[in-house]
Amino acid sequence: MKTAAAIATTVFLWASAFVAIRHVGADVRPGALALGRLLVAAAVLGALVAVRRPRWPDRRAWPRLVLCGVAWLGVYNVALNAAERRVDAGTAAMVVNLGPVLIAALAGLFLGEGFPRTLLLGLATAFAGTVLIGVAAAGDARADPWGVVLCLVAAVGYAVGVVAQKPLLAGADALPVTFLATLVATVCCLPFAGQLVTDVAAHPAAAGWLVYLGAGPTALAFTTWAYALARTGAGRLGATTYLVPPLVVLLAWALLGEVPAALALGGGLLCLAGVAATRSKRLTLTPRQGVSWRTERG
Repeated sequence: MKTAAAIATTVFLWASAFVAIRHVGADVRPGALALGRLLVAAAVLGALVAVRRPRWPDRRAWPRLVLCGVAWLGVYNVALNAAERRVDAGTAAMVVNLGPVLIAALAGLFLGEGFPRTLLLGLATAFAGTVLIGVAAAGDARADPWGVVLCLVAAVGYAVGVVAQKPLLAGADALPVTFLATLVATVCCLPFAGQLVTDVAAHPAAAGWLVYLGAGPTALAFTTWAYALARTGAGRLGATTYLVPPLVVLLAWALLGEVPAALALGGGLLCLAGVAATRSKRLTLTPRQGVSWRTERG
């Protein structure tokens, strides 16, 4: 139940982040938005680490920590912020949701989680969906095909970061792993400090959104994600985020008045079908053996 609650928290907060980024991205540039979000997250996580005694990663974990921080919290955030200046929140969420399929592929290659036929089917289906979304963006005056490309960059950063993070959680707690990865990403984004000061000074209301993005979808959601990741497989857990795009579309419609083009919605459904195909196995927790997977039939 704790793992399920952690996953649900992550999914909702990440969905809300797409809408928040789309809203505040008009006033704060991509790099500045990423830095502001990371600074808040680092402060929140640092305070939590200070009052607890978690298991810290050892020195051998630093290469993976750096890769996780740069790829996921760094590249992912900047690329997504830039993408949402060009495409609506729902379209961005659907394309970024290719990340779970890439996670499953990388986990099979580097973490020994295997290459089931459903994964190959999911890859092909999700790729077809991405092509449709790209075509829709190319024919939509409101969208920019380069926004789709930036979403793909974000999806790759997301996938690489998760696969780098998974082994770290075997010997350390989720909280310090997330905190250190956030610090790494913050350092990488420091060159945007000037933009952050200028943009927030010009738009003071943006500060509140940065606090929300840093405390909620970053500090809390990445920690609950790491908690769940330590207790299940990277590929299968990644596929649970297929719930994010539908939530984003609903939130963007209700709060921003945005609805993706019909062809983009069709492509998004194909992407979701591809991700769902990777969930042909379900998680089974046993007291003595820990985490195992069994195929669902019937």
